[in-house]
Amino acid sequence: MPIRISHDLPAFNELRNENIFVMSKERAEHQDIRPLKIIILNIMPKKIETETQLMRLLSNTPLQVDIELLNLESHVSKNTPHHHLSTFYKTFEQIKDKRYDGMIITGAPVEHLEFEQVDYWEEISQIMEWSKSHVFSTLHICWGAQAGLYYHFGIKKTILPQKMFGIFEHKIEFENSQLLNGFDDVFMAPHSRHTTIERDKIEKEEQLVILASSDMAGVNIVANKNGRQYFLMGHSEYDRETLANEYFRDRNQGLEIEVPYNYFPENNPENTPVFSWRCHANLMFSNWLNYCIYQSTPYELSNLENMDWNTDSGL
Repeated sequence: MPIRISHDLPAFNELRNENIFVMSKERAEHQDIRPLKIIILNIMPKKIETETQLMRLLSNTPLQVDIELLNLESHVSKNTPHHHLSTFYKTFEQIKDKRYDGMIITGAPVEHLEFEQVDYWEEISQIMEWSKSHVFSTLHICWGAQAGLYYHFGIKKTILPQKMFGIFEHKIEFENSQLLNGFDDVFMAPHSRHTTIERDKIEKEEQLVILASSDMAGVNIVANKNGRQYFLMGHSEYDRETLANEYFRDRNQGLEIEVPYNYFPENNPENTPVFSWRCHANLMFSNWLNYCIYQSTPYELSNLENMDWNTDSGL
């Protein structure tokens, strides 16, 4: 089954041209199916690029997925046309009384700031608190993961001496994780960040478990044992060229930037990057929708507030 999005959204034609099954909401309204309701809080600068990447991964499932986009009122985006935001995005005030099967909170280029210094910290804190009673399962990505671990568990980030930038090998640490069902023992994932969360801080929190890590990149995937919060330090949603675009952008601006690790063949930026993480990225998002949400979420989303938040699950 397809993802349900507006046929006017830029991602609609791009995904359809890739032979990905997308369905307009107008057509979907005539089908008697209870779709999964997913909301994406997109705080990345290039919102159109990020929403397309995420929708591509969310479409890789037999389930029908109804996607909404959420934008922050307390921050003005400089890289996305206002018309796009006003047409396709909603504000928290508009959705705060609704409930969702799943939510994705993206990364953001604000790692150099303390969380409380971020101009939208109060609003995103309000949304993360709201998610505990109005969303069944939330996927936090990169800075969104670090922000979630700080808000929900008080775990502080650590500044890295050098940017974690490239494609890194990871290993499974928690056997039989629902999120990583079907994964190989070793898998690849992109990272692009200046901060990290230290392992010992996570291990001190009884409600958290490390699902996967890298010898070079550190902890990558963390789960709340109740299965309703996942924290991804990397960017599995990235396209083949995303790191290349970031590298050339910074280099052309005269900024100090290393060639992304294990990305360009022969470490030569003139070569086309190898897309070595796509299969596992698709599988993880498919697992999240199927095992972590569809198999457990209440049919009536109004029952979310009555669920026991402290019950452990299969992760």
